[in-house]
Amino acid sequence: MAYLGVDLGTSGLRALLVDAGGTPLGAAEKAYSAQHLHSGWSEQRPSEWIAALEAAVEDLRREHPQFAGLRGIGVAGHMHGATLLDATGEVIRPCILWNDTRAHIEAAALDATEGVRDISGNIVFPGFTAPKLAWVRKHEPDNFAKVAKVLLPAAYMNLYLTGSYFADMSDSAGTSWLDTGARRWSEALLDAGGMRRDQMPDLLEGSEPGGQLKPELAARWGVSEQVVVAGGAGDNAAAACGIGAMNEGQGFVSLGTSGVLLAARDGYRPAPETALHTFCHAVPGRWYQMGVMLSATDSINWLAGITGAAPKELTAPLGEELRAPGRVRFLPYLSGERTPHNDAEIRGSFTGLGAETTRDDLTRAVLEGVAFGLRDSQSALASTGLRLRRLMAIGGGTGSRYWLKLIATALDVTLELPGGGELGAALGAARLGMVASGEHAVDTVMTRPDIVGEIAPEPGLQDEFDAAYTRFRNAYGAIRSVQ
Repeated sequence: MAYLGVDLGTSGLRALLVDAGGTPLGAAEKAYSAQHLHSGWSEQRPSEWIAALEAAVEDLRREHPQFAGLRGIGVAGHMHGATLLDATGEVIRPCILWNDTRAHIEAAALDATEGVRDISGNIVFPGFTAPKLAWVRKHEPDNFAKVAKVLLPAAYMNLYLTGSYFADMSDSAGTSWLDTGARRWSEALLDAGGMRRDQMPDLLEGSEPGGQLKPELAARWGVSEQVVVAGGAGDNAAAACGIGAMNEGQGFVSLGTSGVLLAARDGYRPAPETALHTFCHAVPGRWYQMGVMLSATDSINWLAGITGAAPKELTAPLGEELRAPGRVRFLPYLSGERTPHNDAEIRGSFTGLGAETTRDDLTRAVLEGVAFGLRDSQSALASTGLRLRRLMAIGGGTGSRYWLKLIATALDVTLELPGGGELGAALGAARLGMVASGEHAVDTVMTRPDIVGEIAPEPGLQDEFDAAYTRFRNAYGAIRSVQ
């Protein structure tokens, strides 16, 4: 038996094949891109997701004969995207992605509507799905009139796989249409956003079976027609499943395109005033909270682009010995910010530059700015009564030892380094497929990886990092007043 986890990411798709014990057998990745027609816009064509999936499956079939024993599939997707379908199931326009901020006016109006935060448990951020539809209604009325179904990216992939309209709770919690505590669509929220219940997919828990693989796909892929497709998950909930962050206080810091600080909760404790996201977990009866900064590795990639050096070339000269924060300060708001500011219009800046400033100084400032952005999320979580002492570190940015030491010290937490191999959303999605098949249980497959190392805070630098964080917070107000 084998199971397939699909991580439908912003810049590409990763498909992971695991065996009956959840051990990875092989993976395939296919890239695609987003289109940015105007400042703050970010769109993708869903046809590119399907092409990437088919190409990845072809690679896995060719290289791993175990694929023929496929029994379950789980899909994790980047959240909040608005994929609009007409009555025939055809895509009306490109999907508006999570990092698209064009609907900030509509988001503010919805957020100010009585009862919206109380029911959804969250601020209505510009990147959420509901304000996107309000924007389409205002600016593309012909397209809005055609909308028969609104699907998140993972739900669109579920439709392709099964022919059925369904989405999971964790992904749907980021729409501003879900009653997150009750885990059901809210008629009041739908009405506030000008939408109808029949335009929504059916709701499932991420570990529940949502349908079976379509016969034509099963035939083409060379597998049984009894392949179960799970409800799936939003990408961060799937990542939590992939590292076993299921219980109160278990969490991770993720250094990806965006920066995420996530902690599982054993109950529903919304705190929208903090700009934390409070979402359903991908399994029944559990929730999680996370703070999100929009530009984490995106910040170092931006610096790499304008300096003509690869990110590793920027960070390697810093070595591994952590230094106190420098005079140069970087605000990592290249695409606006979510936690804690909920500010789509703020933009980043360097301050403290001098004639003596070097490329290394700029690099350190960028790494420090991202670390302080993550500390903002930590402070928001602390305000809910959760004090995190240990976090697992995942994501591409964890390749820099200096950055990890910096984050551990800035947040005053011990970072756990998981063993090599598969982690994150693709593995979590595969695990959801395992549970949905009926042959596995949540508690036996949603396990933590081996920890091969730890990075503790540097106590001798704590006071200097605390002072630098205070200056960082003050700088936001100063920059916001002139932008």
